[in-house]
Parts: sequence; C-alpha cells; structure tokens
Amino acid sequence: MQTLNKDPLTHDDEERARQFADTIRSRFAQTLIGQDNLRESLIVTMVAGGHILIESVPGLAKTTAAQTLATSVSGSFKRVQCTPDLMPSDLVGTQVFDFSTQHFTTMIGPIHANFVLLDEINRSNAKTQSAMLEAMAEGTTTIGGEAIKLPKPFMVIATQNPIEEEGTYNLPEAQMDRFMMKAVMTYPSAQDEQKMLQLLTRRGTDTVNTETLGSDIISIKDVEFLRAAARKVHVSDAIMNYAVDLAATSRGAGTHPIQGLSNLVRLGASPRASIALTRIGQANALLAGRDFVIPEDIKAYVHEVLRHRILLTFEALADGVASDEVIDSIVQAVPVP
Repeated sequence: MQTLNKDPLTHDDEERARQFADTIRSRFAQTLIGQDNLRESLIVTMVAGGHILIESVPGLAKTTAAQTLATSVSGSFKRVQCTPDLMPSDLVGTQVFDFSTQHFTTMIGPIHANFVLLDEINRSNAKTQSAMLEAMAEGTTTIGGEAIKLPKPFMVIATQNPIEEEGTYNLPEAQMDRFMMKAVMTYPSAQDEQKMLQLLTRRGTDTVNTETLGSDIISIKDVEFLRAAARKVHVSDAIMNYAVDLAATSRGAGTHPIQGLSNLVRLGASPRASIALTRIGQANALLAGRDFVIPEDIKAYVHEVLRHRILLTFEALADGVASDEVIDSIVQAVPVP
C-alpha cells in the first residue's frame, strides 16, 4: 500500500535537487572525459542511499570517478587499497591497550567515513569481505564486541578488475546483492580519448588535485536533503508492480515468463532488486525534476540493478551469454505500464 507523504515535494525542492546534481556534474567535467553513464549512476546511487560496484579493465578511471563523487561533497572520504593480506581490523579498526591508563582504547578504521572507496575489492579475503558486508548491510561495525555506528550518509564505492584473476576472491552472492548497482565501464571513443589527453596536457599532471577543482561543492546536509526528497517521490502501484515483475521474471516467474530461461539463469534477482529499482526510480525522477516515477526511470537503470543479481548457468557461460542479454529479454517480455 502506498504511504501518503506528510510533506510532499515542492517545486523549490525539485529545483534545489537539480542545482545540487548540476554542481556535482560540473565537478566531473573537470576530472573525467566521457563516461556520462557512470557519472549518472554514481549520482543516482548516492541520492537513492545505496552502494555501487564499478567493474572495468584497468586504466578507465574507476578510481578517479569515485574520488570525484566523494570530493564533490564536504564529507569525509577514505580510500582502501584491498589486498589479500588486508584484515578486518585494518578496515574497521581495533582496540589498543594504553599502558598509561591501563585501559583499551578504540582506534577506528578507514571504513568510518561518509564515502569509502574500496579499490579492487575482490582482492580482499573472505574474512575481510564479511566485515565489509556488515558495514554495508547494518551501517555499523563491531570492534571488541562494541557496535559502532558509521557516519551518515555512508556510501561504499567499490571497484573490481574482471580480467586479472590471480590473487582474487570472488565476491559472495550475499555481498553482491548489497550493492544497489553494478556499473560496467567501457573503453572511451577515439574522440573522448583525445579529449582526455588534451585535459591531461592542460592540467600538467596525470593525477587529480582536488585543491584546483574549486570550492563549489555540496554539504553533507545537502546529501541528506536529496535522500529525504527522493523518498517523497510518488511511486504508483503500477510502477511497483512493474519493478516486481522485472525481478520475478528473472526468477522464471512473473506475468510473462520467458521460455527456456532456466537453461540460462541459475539464480534470479532477489526482492532487493525490486526495492533497488524503486529507490533508483525515485532518485532518477527527482533529479529529472519530477515528483513521480515513470517507467523510463526504472528502465534507465535496470541493467545496472539486475546484472550482478542474475547468476548464469554453466551452459550459458560456456556459450558466451552475457547477463545483459538476459536482462534485455526480460525488459522486452515484461509489459510497460
């Protein structure tokens, strides 16, 4: 049942949201050439209150994109380079015995920040990944038996390299499901690559110096406003049914089941997918200046929401079938309200 909002969105709220988004986009324009889809995915995920996984081969500016989003907000930002020997205490923190006071003091780790970049997350071991999962799922960490709340807003931006497999640990399905979206970066066009070289030449350095980007950023309170405003965007029953139908169809159910899908899909999307589609739809509608969700808001990010939640069978992988192809067939099969 749709819950009535006590304080509906106003025109001023919509305009304010657009201005905040444009401020972030202008910062991206100074650091990243092309990759507009990734930029929008990062912004929408932040507004929707989720976490995002970015996958690409090396050299496509995954880290730069994550740093740009994080530094466009006045909150705290930490970067963790994941390695096989990274331990949970290196991430969440630990207790240190203070001989002067004869007591243990808690030293919090880098996960305690508003924006956390987990670089090459699939290089961390299973024990460390479980600590990441607790932080992403519960918004807390446990140090010495004491639960410590993470700051708000809290967002994890994780990257992984799909090519190099040596020394990597596949993320478990439970942790993959905690990411609201999975963005896949592709190679830039020749024109964009040339523009990138021109940008680097003008800048004089290959790394981004945030001090030269200007002070036009948004505050933590602005992010909280965006998230609260997105939750007020109206979602009709028809849109909710559409999101549920998309997720259910990936599981072999839905109103229009796909024949032979079980030969391709071993495990479909969980109900978290329909929740993510709805939250992403609300965020996208807000940034588009609307106080209601339309089917295009859902369809715009259906690949990013579903691709890491659909596990293909061995036969599908052997035949070179990609999860995006399965999602295409799902979108075509499910009628648009």
